Amino acid sequence: KGVSAPTTKLDGKNLRIAIVHTRWNHTLVQNLYKCVHDTLINKYNVRPENVFTDTVSGAYELPMAAKQLIDLSKAQASETASDLLGSPSPQQPKPGKKTGPFDAVICIGLVIKGSTAHFEYICDAVTHGIMRVQLDTGVPVMFGVLTCYNDEQAIARSSTEEGFHHAEEWAAAAVESA
Repeated sequence: KGVSAPTTKLDGKNLRIAIVHTRWNHTLVQNLYKCVHDTLINKYNVRPENVFTDTVSGAYELPMAAKQLIDLSKAQASETASDLLGSPSPQQPKPGKKTGPFDAVICIGLVIKGSTAHFEYICDAVTHGIMRVQLDTGVPVMFGVLTCYNDEQAIARSSTEEGFHHAEEWAAAAVESA
């Protein structure tokens, strides 16, 4: 079950990756975020200064945030830019810090089914939205959104060793796709 290991050794040392995650179901999403972040750095050699993190309120907002991050990163002005708008920095950039476009974006969220059709609408919109951002921008955008039927499933998929394999796969896919 799950994706097989990449056929080549992945090395993200020259990549710039954005992670955008939700604050909805924050405790469980934070577990997934930490695993993705740590896997990028410790397993795939992405430099910590080249991992940019942002948050949004819920899963529905993930595609728009990913698109805005990609667009802003493409608009960065120079090597001395310290923020996504390209504002000049009075201090020297960190050695190894990469500026410019993101090589990949990882969207992380968790949606739990309730007693209404809201779950289906959100999951469908987020899925199509993330795919659209990827197709429209040409930047790989990972779908790291768990869609769970109940609280027990959400806890198991976001805070157990088995569940963390999802987060590790998202990190690997970002590096491989970039």
